[in-house]
Amino acid sequence: MPRIERDREIARRRHREVKIEKLIEKYMKATAQADKAVIATKVRRLSPFYNVEERVTAIKTQQKAEQKKK
Repeated sequence: MPRIERDREIARRRHREVKIEKLIEKYMKATAQADKAVIATKVRRLSPFYNVEERVTAIKTQQKAEQKKK
């Protein structure tokens, strides 16, 4: 039985989220600015309005807050 269009949309969205998460992890580990630029370009190709820098700073502040709680 074929998939319903809504199921395809949800599957695409979930796959996109996983891809972006992986790319953000790579971005955080990258040291060279050239590597970061390439990764940011890939993220923008997946989701044009996604702000990589803003997301990375949010993750870092969240990690710092978790470390302070411990």
